[in-house]
Amino acid sequence: MAISKVYLTAVALLTVGLACVANAQTEKDFPADHEVVLVLTQTERAIQQYKPLIDQEEIQIGKGGADAAATDRQLVSSLEKAVKTLKVEPQGFNGPLGFAFFEWLDDASRNAALCASSGSSHVAAQLIAGDTSKASSLLHLAQSCNDVSTLIYTVSENAGSLYQQYVEAEQQLAAHGAQVAATCADILKKKGTAPKR
Repeated sequence: MAISKVYLTAVALLTVGLACVANAQTEKDFPADHEVVLVLTQTERAIQQYKPLIDQEEIQIGKGGADAAATDRQLVSSLEKAVKTLKVEPQGFNGPLGFAFFEWLDDASRNAALCASSGSSHVAAQLIAGDTSKASSLLHLAQSCNDVSTLIYTVSENAGSLYQQYVEAEQQLAAHGAQVAATCADILKKKGTAPKR
C-alpha cells in the first residue's frame, strides 16, 4: 500500500511537472523593451534615408510629386512622433499605438514604391524630349525610392512580427484570466456561495 501511494504521488508530480514545462514552452511573451527599441532604431535610419527623397520627388516630378510629397511628409511626421513617444515608453507599442506604427510603416513603404514608379514613368518622357540629364536624375530617384521602399518594408515586417507577438500574448493572458475566473466561480459554487454579479 505504501509503495502505491509513493508511486501515485511520484506519477502525479511528474505529470504536473511535465504540464508546467509544456505550458512554459508555449507561453507567449509580450515584446520586450529592447525588441521595440531595435525596431525604433531601424525606423529612424529608414526615415533619414527617406526624407531627402521626398524633397527630390517634389522637385523632380512636378505637381504630382508635390502632392505625394505633402502626404509623405505627414506620414514621416507621424512616424517620428511615434518613435519619440515609444522611446520614452517602449511598452506603449503593446496597444493601439503599436498597430498605428505598423500601419504607418506599411504606408511609407508603399509610398516610397509609388515614388519609384512615378520616377520611372517620367524617365521615358525625358529621353524622348532629349533631356538625358533629367532622365538620369529621375532614374536615380526611382532607384533610391525603390531601395528605401524595400528598407521600410523590412522594418514594417519586423514591427508586424512584434505586434503579432503582442496580440498572441494578450489573447493568452485573456484566456488565462477567463480560466481563473471560471475556476473561482466553480469553487464558490461548490462551497455554496454564489458569486456576486
